[in-house]
Amino acid sequence: MTYPDIPSYILGVTKEIWEDRGISTLERYYAPKIVVRSPASVVVGNEGIMAATMATLHELPNRQLYGEDVIWCETDQDTALSSHRLICTATHSAGGAYGEPTGRQLTYRIIAECHVDGIVIDDEWLARDQGAIARQMSMTPKAYAQQLINQEGGPDKCVRPYTPSNDVQGPYRGQGNNNAWGARYADGLTRIMGRDLSVISETYDRAVHLSLPGGEEAIGREAADRFWLGFRASFPGAEFRIDHVIGRDDTTMPPRAALRWSLHGSHEGWGMFGRPTGAEVFVMGLSHAEFGALGVEEPRLRREWVVIDETAVWKQILLAQ
Repeated sequence: MTYPDIPSYILGVTKEIWEDRGISTLERYYAPKIVVRSPASVVVGNEGIMAATMATLHELPNRQLYGEDVIWCETDQDTALSSHRLICTATHSAGGAYGEPTGRQLTYRIIAECHVDGIVIDDEWLARDQGAIARQMSMTPKAYAQQLINQEGGPDKCVRPYTPSNDVQGPYRGQGNNNAWGARYADGLTRIMGRDLSVISETYDRAVHLSLPGGEEAIGREAADRFWLGFRASFPGAEFRIDHVIGRDDTTMPPRAALRWSLHGSHEGWGMFGRPTGAEVFVMGLSHAEFGALGVEEPRLRREWVVIDETAVWKQILLAQ
């Protein structure tokens, strides 16, 4: 199938693979040595991706992936980097990574960055809101992380979360584009992570709508302050980096931006992840933002979506102990 542009390609290929059951199309759309990084693991090669896809469809057979946005930039002739935000629905109908079937109805977000070369995806970064899934399964993210460690053979044999030490260099080495909206979002988050939370009152709209880890939906600057402060407080001395930034101006959409960022350091503060343990933790985050103004006001951040995998953070904390 031919697609006219990058958003159509990303949305169309996702539907072909997951909803149309075209798992074999992964052989055409994914490079044989693709590198896929998620907070839970680093997977190299198309065979592993196909196996994981079949296992997920077995456990969640009616899974639907609703594409909310594709924020993208050109990287070179015939290549692009897309940041695809989805909301997923599914019924936990069979045994698998989430345990014995429960019949629970699940709703959660994913943001995936894909490097597209022609019609082939050869590099990917993906974050799934596993904390939302765990809570809908009546587990805490910490309890689910412990369940994974046990299922995967214990601390010595379990799958290691993604960190810089087990990363694999793929073909994409870019850092995005120089659009002003991307730069604005990156600057704001850098200030927040630099402990200047006054930027929230300066740049966030009073009625900002927030979609946060754990499936939380919230309104207002106070909620933004509470989330970002609680997250940063857990890792007060950790190094923050903006790893990728895209800004977009499209005629039928608000100005918007996509970031991939990381926080790497010790769990040495009271915050989102409870009692400090001193564990070394690496967090990969993916986030989107929309900007706009009502009347003659200065444009502000009006919607924000943040995806991190709390269970991968807890898995690192538990393994360190």
